[in-house]
Amino acid sequence: MTRTLITGGLVVTAAEETHADVLVEGGRVVALALPGSQRWSADRVFDASGKYVVPGGVDAHTHMEMPFGGTRASDTFATGTRAAAWGGTTTIVDFAVQRRGGSLRAGLDDWHAKADGNCAVDYAFHMIVSDVNEPVLRELPGLVGEGVTSFKLFMAYPGVFYSDDGQILRTMQRAADLGALTMMHAENGPAIDVLVEQALARGETDPRHHGEVRKALLEAEATHRAIQLARVAGAPLYVVHVSAREALAEIAAARDLGLPVFGETCPQYLFLSTDNLAEPGFEGAKYVCSTPLRPKDHQAALWRGLRTDDLQVVSTDHCPFCFKGQKELGRDDFSKIPNGLPGVEHRMDLLHQGVVEGRISRTRWIELACAAPARMFGLHPRKGTIAPGSDADLVIYDPHAVQTLSAATHHMDVDYSAYEGRTLTGRVETVLSRGEVLLDRGDYLGRPGHGAFLPRSACQYL
Repeated sequence: MTRTLITGGLVVTAAEETHADVLVEGGRVVALALPGSQRWSADRVFDASGKYVVPGGVDAHTHMEMPFGGTRASDTFATGTRAAAWGGTTTIVDFAVQRRGGSLRAGLDDWHAKADGNCAVDYAFHMIVSDVNEPVLRELPGLVGEGVTSFKLFMAYPGVFYSDDGQILRTMQRAADLGALTMMHAENGPAIDVLVEQALARGETDPRHHGEVRKALLEAEATHRAIQLARVAGAPLYVVHVSAREALAEIAAARDLGLPVFGETCPQYLFLSTDNLAEPGFEGAKYVCSTPLRPKDHQAALWRGLRTDDLQVVSTDHCPFCFKGQKELGRDDFSKIPNGLPGVEHRMDLLHQGVVEGRISRTRWIELACAAPARMFGLHPRKGTIAPGSDADLVIYDPHAVQTLSAATHHMDVDYSAYEGRTLTGRVETVLSRGEVLLDRGDYLGRPGHGAFLPRSACQYL
């Protein structure tokens, strides 16, 4: 059994930071000690002097091989989890999709088949419920029993994923009875469809109109409605990809009342804006996602929400589509541009930039990227921290390295970078997953099939 020792680093968790040596054996962290205080022997030793030692990232919102708009996300579980490893993320929670007219079981089986034997990092599943009826609701207990303890509903995309208020209420009630967490894509889809139709009738076809029709007020209205439905159902609620300050205000108001309402945002809403959607030619199509990018003045509110814990998690909503051949499907009609951005490789680094710029602390960085998503989705303390008994998902992070993000150097299977040319301070140097070295100083050592499926317990904030 291989023993690994990481020496001399600043160990940063959500709770504290301390200089310590970390001993790994059997895929788990077995001990921490003051540097040099123990005469531990090991088969391999990593010197982390001058570096951080942090938990592997937990990205709780990805869409590998996601079908959308007549195409599918360009990253497979093999390529997407490999890219995650390059960026210091060692666990993803992807979304299994129920097909309309089909069962939850069939959708979950489809996603198991896609992921099994292909993942470089550990993975778990949420379940998208897109066709709510009594037979489907009767399936929920079985999925919870298998460790799929969160269910996502959509107030957007009528005819595809959309559920009406009655369907949402029924699902929330059943999920609450089971101790499961309801996740919500909160945008008023029917109203947005009216605005899309009107914009196209006026000849407004460019990508920037995607952001203009998906109005912040319609995100806020849907967020408010989701919160009230959750109150009626007596259910906890997790609002995904919050992009607008008005929607954040609804979540903050609910939390001020002591309600079990949680919020997630994504790096694209912290670093990109409607200026990107308005880039000349068809370049703005690269930045089409939903919820959409907002004007830059929303970014300060989101960062503040991360500091005050009105937003608890930063995930990527990684759902990449190539510019050529996929985003181009909407060249003459913005509503046909596949919705989604690549990002699973850069979340840890972009959030560290928030540390560099003084927006969040180091411990808050790890809380948002590792510990909180692990707790939110029933994976803590196995994931998201560095403690005896935890999985040895460890990242040696160089806080001084400077890198420039580019499609020429990233490892996601997509032909553009949403952050092309952006310079960041901080970079992943070494990555361990359950004690196995996936990456070391630019050499990728991971393999498909290392990643294991993780049955999850209930949300640990309830």
